[in-house]
Amino acid sequence: MNETYVTVLGNVATKVDHWTAPSGVPVARFRLASTVRRFDKHKGCWTDASTSFYTVWAWRGLAVNVASSVARGEPVVVRGQLRVVEEEREDRRYLSADLMASTVGHDLTRGTSAFVRTSRAAPEPFRGPDVHGPEPTRGPEPTRGPELTRGPAPTWPPVESAGPSPFGAPGDGADTSGVGSAAKEGAESEELVSEG
Repeated sequence: MNETYVTVLGNVATKVDHWTAPSGVPVARFRLASTVRRFDKHKGCWTDASTSFYTVWAWRGLAVNVASSVARGEPVVVRGQLRVVEEEREDRRYLSADLMASTVGHDLTRGTSAFVRTSRAAPEPFRGPDVHGPEPTRGPEPTRGPELTRGPAPTWPPVESAGPSPFGAPGDGADTSGVGSAAKEGAESEELVSEG
């Protein structure tokens, strides 16, 4: 109820670890480094100050997508619940900051990214037991997300074979000047009348 939600910008500091929990739920984990930048008046430039490290945790579809989309060194934005974990090991006290991620994405102020939507096929609902019928069955297994191997990003802009641009191309009659199409049609009809 009283969870602390934060948004942290930083760089992925480690390789993304990805596995399936015994319950069958995909899990992903990586370390996030967030460095404070300050302007040094004496030097006249920006310098790095302190760095905070977070362990980012993701589950289910987000875990699969993080494992196939995020790599070490990439700038990301993470939103989630902040949990400070205290533990003792070998008579020493340790504190760690964990982010239970609800959203992870690339920081587009520092580069470009290409988005690929994953399918979300819903399984058939569970059919309860029939008193006189066969055993209960479940629908087909849901389709999994993208492969867990990281491949090249799709090219951008898309190749021409993908079809015409939804915004039109210069010279094809698409309205890209900011002038309404009705005003253009009126101007064209005036030109036709004056030519004749």
